Amino acid sequence: MSTAPVFEGSDGRFVATPLARGPWDPNALHGGAPAALLMRAFERLPAADGLSLARVTYELLRPIPVGPLEIQAEVVRPGRRVQLLEGSIVVDGVEVVRARALQVQAADAGAVAGESTPPPLGPEHGRVPELSVPHHPMFAFDAIEIVFVVGGWGGGPCTAWFRLRSPIVAGETPSPLQRLAAAGDFGNGISATLSWDDYLYINPDLTLYIEREPVGEWICLESETRIARDGIGVAESVLYDERGRVGRATQALLVAPR
Repeated sequence: MSTAPVFEGSDGRFVATPLARGPWDPNALHGGAPAALLMRAFERLPAADGLSLARVTYELLRPIPVGPLEIQAEVVRPGRRVQLLEGSIVVDGVEVVRARALQVQAADAGAVAGESTPPPLGPEHGRVPELSVPHHPMFAFDAIEIVFVVGGWGGGPCTAWFRLRSPIVAGETPSPLQRLAAAGDFGNGISATLSWDDYLYINPDLTLYIEREPVGEWICLESETRIARDGIGVAESVLYDERGRVGRATQALLVAPR
């Protein structure tokens, strides 16, 4: 892992480095970077024994600039079996990301609990994608490693593995859920069905459903984008680690000519 971090700082005050940048604007962050930072904030909130993060929804309200930002997170509905969390990212007094997370008591289904769906072909069988990127450094490729095992960039449904190269916060090892959040925002980008040169594929939201906490460094996305006639675009991804399925990610899409 590279020692250069995606964010520097602590205690709710951070600075986004150029490694957090997205593909559309060199001054704006990729969604996976703030998603992972907010996941970190949720993990640090108090929780009753046996509760697990089951769902996190991010509303990406405005472009998040490279530079200083503040993180706020709190428990808004405490409970022994179900707990609701809220968080936000604020830049210069303006909320740019809002998130809500649900913690649920771990399932007790006994013998009827299902087995995990096996993972796709592993990352050791993948290939590094060839793609001309608009600037360096950026979150994709520089902060996170990407290898495809099915399909490729902009070719429709595909499967790719992701591994963080950089810590989310300086001096810290990313948690499994931070790794999941960092990768989960890539579904619309890797499974685009229209030309990136001619169209925008911007997701103003991201929802992660977490069936179990992942293990290991690699996260896999089995992704598909659908664009409804006279409707909207939606990207859906099944999430895996090297042991099997861990959850699902969904994104609503702004699809528009450049």
